[in-house]
Amino acid sequence: MSLINTQVQPFKTQAFVNRGGKGEFIEVTEQTLKGKWSVLIFMPAAFTFNCPTEIEDAAEHYAEFQKAGAEVYIVTTDTHFSHKVWHETSPAVGKAKFPLVGDPTHALTNAFGVHIPEEGLALRGTFIIDPNLTIKTLEIHSNEIARDVKETVRKLKAAQYTAAHPGEVCPAKWNEGAKTLAPSLDLVGKI
Repeated sequence: MSLINTQVQPFKTQAFVNRGGKGEFIEVTEQTLKGKWSVLIFMPAAFTFNCPTEIEDAAEHYAEFQKAGAEVYIVTTDTHFSHKVWHETSPAVGKAKFPLVGDPTHALTNAFGVHIPEEGLALRGTFIIDPNLTIKTLEIHSNEIARDVKETVRKLKAAQYTAAHPGEVCPAKWNEGAKTLAPSLDLVGKI
């Protein structure tokens, strides 16, 4: 069963976040996500090879997420303590100003269908969640393939646009400001 258009289930975990040079541990629950757009980016584990490149990419696009009214959450199966050390020791991870969420119990990785039981790690999964806790997009793929966060920003803006404009759809390669489509009988076979 697909998670698309389903509700985020209740959860509670800890995260490390460093904003303005001050690091702290915070609690993250489904209620933390409620009321704003959220992007959950699952990664296998801290102190790996591809993961820091993705965190750095997310950090470079973080202002775009914030401008769109969205928060980014990086999730691994490590603890929030590991994330603190990872943030302090990796130049790429050190750029993150968004929460690094620990999931040592695997509650989140299981709930989002990205858990690898035989490894105790997560697949690379990206989920865009609307302010009502509804999962609007998901992408899951093998761990040797890192993502391009620019595409996640595009999908976020498309999800926001269609939420604000019922009856319109965003065609392939749609970017903010581009023309959308209004599905109708007249369009069938014309595109």
